[in-house]
Amino acid sequence: METLLFIAVMLPLGAAFVGFLVPASRPQWMRALALAATGVSLALTLVLFWQFDRQEAGYQFVFDLPWVPALNLSLKFGVDGISMTLLLLVSIVSFCGVLISHEIHERQKEYYILFLALTTGISGTFCTMDLFFFYFFYELAVIPMYLLIGVWGSLPPGRHGRTREYATMKLTLYLTAGAVLALVGLLTLYYAGGRTFDMVELMANLRLSEDRQWWVFACLLFGFGFLASLFPFHTWSPLGYAAAPTAASMMHAGVLKKLGAYGIIRLALPLMPEGARAWMDLLAVLCIFNILYAGWAALTQRDWKFVIGYSSVSHMGYVLLGIATLNVIGVSGAVLLMFAHGVMAALTFSLIGWFYHQAHTRDVFELRGLARQMPFIGTCMVMAAMASSGLPGFANFASELMVFLGAWQQGSTVFRIATVCAVWGIVVTATYLLWAVRSSFFGPLDERWKALSDARLAGHRLPYVLLIVVLLVVGFWPRTLTDIIQPTVKHAILREPVAMAQVDQR
Repeated sequence: METLLFIAVMLPLGAAFVGFLVPASRPQWMRALALAATGVSLALTLVLFWQFDRQEAGYQFVFDLPWVPALNLSLKFGVDGISMTLLLLVSIVSFCGVLISHEIHERQKEYYILFLALTTGISGTFCTMDLFFFYFFYELAVIPMYLLIGVWGSLPPGRHGRTREYATMKLTLYLTAGAVLALVGLLTLYYAGGRTFDMVELMANLRLSEDRQWWVFACLLFGFGFLASLFPFHTWSPLGYAAAPTAASMMHAGVLKKLGAYGIIRLALPLMPEGARAWMDLLAVLCIFNILYAGWAALTQRDWKFVIGYSSVSHMGYVLLGIATLNVIGVSGAVLLMFAHGVMAALTFSLIGWFYHQAHTRDVFELRGLARQMPFIGTCMVMAAMASSGLPGFANFASELMVFLGAWQQGSTVFRIATVCAVWGIVVTATYLLWAVRSSFFGPLDERWKALSDARLAGHRLPYVLLIVVLLVVGFWPRTLTDIIQPTVKHAILREPVAMAQVDQR
């Protein structure tokens, strides 16, 4: 099983290197290679998920390959309940992203190479147990995104007055600034933890004073917060989504953004509990701005990708609010919401890509009556809107409910206010999504769109059906994921007193 984990993570990157040997005149070979790599990776991930011990809180399927023994560096992979859940998310979204990428007709070889490298960068960050490789894969995930947006992206002219190049550069500068700030915190952990990159050893040996925890935690919180679209560092995000090609938008909103929240959960919470308690009230306040400000901003947008882009920023507010609760139900709900929102965002951006590449517009008011011409795509868009609005039966409902309960259970006035604002944010979400769906998909069909075609082939429908089925399965049976998430959150992340006593004895 250890080897299967290594293959599941590294296979897309290996396929990317093989892709350099594929002739540029045979783009169908490169697409087949990408589809095979992500498909096999998904299959292996499902095997690992099936074999995962749901009673175990620690890492499983540990693969350890020494790299630089003198520096105690090793390519070490392992999954616990949180990383297993997110690895499954990456595998599903990347496979669907390749299926959606039939719209790419120029420089396909380079496109798929970068997409495969992006996939390994994200999954490697979720699975690595080494601090050095955590940062290495973190950066590996950001670099391909710059090129995918800069070369294959598009940003129709509009009121935003921005270009694709502007969006790409803004994204890169923001994420680089956050990565440098996070690096300061990571280097501090390395030196304070006995100069070891091993995360398990850091958990056991690291001891920081409360004063040092305060500022190191801030470095990680705001450093990773850039990528997680934490207010006010979120402004790069909607532009980045709008400019990215469809599959890159799916990966960006679906999984790349989750790296920021994952870094806070994996490193900041368990290593600096006192620092976490010092900053959580402020984080809860910032989450209110994430949820309500981004939701109100979505109400003013005309471009479908900007609507969903601001919606994604708003939903990340719920994730960060769950993290801020510092209790099992809230943090577990945040992890489950990372999965649910990732699938839902991938579904929505893939649907936008379908009609955009035929109509060449994403304007909510120009698109009229599309459900008459595209009944399958229209039905899927309605289901995506219902999922995003927290309708019972979809995974988003269960995860958001856990976040609300965790925030209210926290008990302080700040969190009670944040909970009320978060619940109100659901109303705002339903308002802008139902408005957008009604405007574009219902009513009389505009004559200009009578030539548009629906997704009729099984291969075209597969990614949408797969993503919807995942949302429904987890929505009706949340224990599919919560049974593996909660033990890890309880014992490895929040480190209850019993777990702390065991650490102290060591």
